[in-house]
Amino acid sequence: MPDRETLVRILDLARWAPSGDNTQPWRFKIIDDGRVAVHGFDTRDHVIYDFDGHASHIAHGALLETIRIAASGFGCTSAWKLRPGCPDTAPIYDVFVREEANLGADPLLAYIQTRVVQRRPMRTTPLTSMQKQVLTTAPGEGYEVRFFESAADRWAMAKLLWENAYVRLTCPEAFQVHREVIEWGARFSRDRIPEQAVGVDPLTGKLMRWVMKSWGRVDFFNRYLFGTIVPRIQLDLLPALGCAAHLVLHAARPPSDLADYARVGGAIQRLWLTAASVGLHLQPEMTPVIFNWYARAGRSVSVLEGLNRRVGSLAGQIGKLMGPAGSAGLVFICRVGVSDTPISRSTRKDLDELTAQAWQTEKSNSV
Repeated sequence: MPDRETLVRILDLARWAPSGDNTQPWRFKIIDDGRVAVHGFDTRDHVIYDFDGHASHIAHGALLETIRIAASGFGCTSAWKLRPGCPDTAPIYDVFVREEANLGADPLLAYIQTRVVQRRPMRTTPLTSMQKQVLTTAPGEGYEVRFFESAADRWAMAKLLWENAYVRLTCPEAFQVHREVIEWGARFSRDRIPEQAVGVDPLTGKLMRWVMKSWGRVDFFNRYLFGTIVPRIQLDLLPALGCAAHLVLHAARPPSDLADYARVGGAIQRLWLTAASVGLHLQPEMTPVIFNWYARAGRSVSVLEGLNRRVGSLAGQIGKLMGPAGSAGLVFICRVGVSDTPISRSTRKDLDELTAQAWQTEKSNSV
């Protein structure tokens, strides 16, 4: 079994796994040599996009897959299981790490830290047959990758994202999330998205910062000054058209429980790291997926019925694009392409902080 120092080095690398809005919904506790407890949590109580905690569960799965890949760099394998009796809101994943003779490093290891989100337009250079082949096989058995890459396909996705963005930007329940997730004036952020990585020009960024100080300002701009137009152009329309392709990931068996969503997260991380390994950047486009979950479950997104009707219409668009079966198994949408490496990105909390907070969480839960 690997010693504590090796586990620390594995976790220090694995903490670079992606999570929605850089929430990092996990804490670590090293139990003994070869065993780590990953204390997960979700944000469903205050984040509209964390539908039943599934977005966080997907992030947990991406972390667990990253632990596996990171462990391979130290000649180790890893396997996880969900600890029985834990609530979905605070799952604990027991991770078992073992040394294995003659184990080579996973080819994706080198891309754990270099993988980034590119929110700005990319080149429209078509994907090569090799790139499409490795992206198709990256998620593993039980998943299908579909490519929307022609000009007509990208325009159809752009229209979907344009409508989706209207809901996102006019939904009062989403306002607090948007306001808190951006670290204004920053190039790097350890626990949020830095402003320079958001994807808008500096003037729009300054206006957004002022407008988002209150919902009253946002609502006024949206109602009377066409406040959604410029952000939707810069954040949704132009990037949707400016890419090589949109990738849609379907699960052959739609996920039904926490472990299923964690496995989805592992598939997404393999897809993302594989994209980086063949010279592509990627941007997740998850809000249409999440709104589709709301619509399929017959749940309201907002107190505003007009927005709920729009969410239903979005689900209808997704059904037309992907078919009924594709809509049911939809778990991830992203765009990919070649671009310069972004100069701004989210970083991560230090491992010491992530480890210390696990002890504090466990102590508070036992009181």
